[in-house]
Amino acid sequence: MVDLTKLRNIGISAHIDSGKTTLTERILFYCGRIHRMGEIKGKEASATMDHMELEKERGITITSAATRVAWNDCHINLIDTPGHVDFTVEVERSLRVLDGAVLVLCAVGGVQSQSITVDRQMRRYRVPRIAFINKMDRVGADPARVVSELETKLGHVAVPLQIPIGAEDTFEGIIDLVRMVAVYFDGPRGENVRVAEIPESLEEEADRARHGMLDTLSLYDDELMEALLEDDTATEKQVRLAVRRATLSREITPVLLGAAFKNKGVQALLDGIIEYLPSPLDRVAYACDLANEGAEVAITSDSDAPLVAMAFKLCDEPFGQVSYVRIYQGCIKKGGAYKNARTGKMQRIGRIYRLHADKREDLESASAGDIVGVMGIDCVSGDTLCGGEINLSLEQIHCAEPVISVSISLERPADRDAVSKALNRFVKEDPTFHTRFDEESGETILSGMGELHLEVYVERMRREYNAEITVGKPKVSYREAPTVETPYNYKFKKQTGGAGQFAHIVGRLVPLDLDDAVDYEFESTVRGGNVPTEYISSVDKGFQMARSKGPLAKYEVVGVKMILEDGSAHAVDSSDLAFQICARATFRQVMAEAKPIILEPIMKVEIEVPTDFQGSVVGDLSSRRGLISGTEAKARVTIITGEVPLANMFGYSTDLRSLTRGEATFSMEFACYRRTPSNVQDEIIETRRAAEAAAKK
Repeated sequence: MVDLTKLRNIGISAHIDSGKTTLTERILFYCGRIHRMGEIKGKEASATMDHMELEKERGITITSAATRVAWNDCHINLIDTPGHVDFTVEVERSLRVLDGAVLVLCAVGGVQSQSITVDRQMRRYRVPRIAFINKMDRVGADPARVVSELETKLGHVAVPLQIPIGAEDTFEGIIDLVRMVAVYFDGPRGENVRVAEIPESLEEEADRARHGMLDTLSLYDDELMEALLEDDTATEKQVRLAVRRATLSREITPVLLGAAFKNKGVQALLDGIIEYLPSPLDRVAYACDLANEGAEVAITSDSDAPLVAMAFKLCDEPFGQVSYVRIYQGCIKKGGAYKNARTGKMQRIGRIYRLHADKREDLESASAGDIVGVMGIDCVSGDTLCGGEINLSLEQIHCAEPVISVSISLERPADRDAVSKALNRFVKEDPTFHTRFDEESGETILSGMGELHLEVYVERMRREYNAEITVGKPKVSYREAPTVETPYNYKFKKQTGGAGQFAHIVGRLVPLDLDDAVDYEFESTVRGGNVPTEYISSVDKGFQMARSKGPLAKYEVVGVKMILEDGSAHAVDSSDLAFQICARATFRQVMAEAKPIILEPIMKVEIEVPTDFQGSVVGDLSSRRGLISGTEAKARVTIITGEVPLANMFGYSTDLRSLTRGEATFSMEFACYRRTPSNVQDEIIETRRAAEAAAKK
């Protein structure tokens, strides 16, 4: 059994193209897990963690991959996560189960849009982190500016533990401010770590940086402050303990440097992971006790206690479903039966695996603090597995709603079963990927987080399931919302010779504040039993069913609160179905009277463009109804941030390349839903009507 003080569960997260997977590849090499470092892009793409063909072709990470390495008698469960915002759920569910994280930042790009998103996710799950400034060998590398952005943009107390020896093409190594030594990474693959004295030319700068580090640390650690007040100095051990305590309490973020591609600084980062990030014993997990009205209980990392584990990721493979499981308490054994807290059913574990990207290693058991793959259980992401008599449920994984849709149709009817099987698998694996069948048009609609997200799934259906698929134009997932409070008084009555149907409901529709991000609420204030208690839930169900199609263009209705105040029922003719039908009809009628509006998804866009092209890019964004929120000059490029309606961003990557001769890059993520201008709303309604008319023909 592993000593939990020597176990680390960490993830590597960052903005796209910050070098996460390159860094992971070096970690695997230096820990002896692989014997040749693979590359991420190009014809020779062979990165261990990017094992899918699509990942190798595109040079991006699409799914998070887990592995386990050993470093200095310690074990590290490592998860490499995607950087692209379309696959943000992979980051979300990984951070949910990890104890610590490495936030990778580009020494040139600094804190970028997805860096902010990843940091927000780390805060949501209270994950301590180390910042690693990568790409110190690139032209324009400026670690001081990146540290400043960590503080101003992310609100961190950044504490650099290293300063560079040189920069850009003269980057040679680092000065360790804790030990006050220079560290070089010699050899063709940087495998020989050489410790030397600090060069004379950098002694003064190193002293100044160390004093700054100690001053900041002393504000968060009383023991270090006492040592500095008594002796005006601190031992290496005192500094390390102070950094560790402040990191675990998330009061500071230690900052390390390196250039993963040039094999520099990675071993020092591994030392930092072991030294400063938490073990499972340093984090306290909480769960709801379903047997005690949801009371919150703390979970211990005791291997002898009843099992509490979370299935956080699923992979439906040809030989069965593999569930990635984080064990918080107890022990999971091959052949053991455990309860799924969501369904209440017992699940038997068929096999247990040690994960290494797409490879598997059989285990007989795994204990508290570990991350493993298991087969034989039927579950979804976020399910809690319990052992013994306990019935606990862990905090769920946050999942964003899809904002973009495309329709697909089959070129060969024989592919129907294969596509159905593929869609069922993808929906189960990815909570942000949704599918539905549109009865009016006869099309299958795929919904996801962005164009790339849907493009990847369509390509996987073609490759993995040999399906010939035609893809329609992307469609925006608009929403409809009421704007005025409206009363309703609706009676449903139907007599067909036998037992009839009768339902009568009275109440109000109340618009909700759209900034609160609440889609729907239901409240019953019925008194005196005018509407029997057993039918109140039927009214709620009917309202929710009708909410799927609004009166303007048949988009989902959000920001609505339905209050049931009164009504009546018939002793014989009233039924669950009658009240559902009545509620559906009521909702359609009252929404039409509540002056509904159409809401459109607004995307936060960050564009990195050579300064020469800044004017044309800003002008193009304005023509797309974009609002520029800021511009920032960095070296020879300008960072443009703004908000643009998603409907006007389809195909933007191609247009941006044309405007900037292929020299600009951009990232985009969902920001909020906002009211559409009246002329745009009229266009949306007209387009929808035209599509319905064409479908009927």
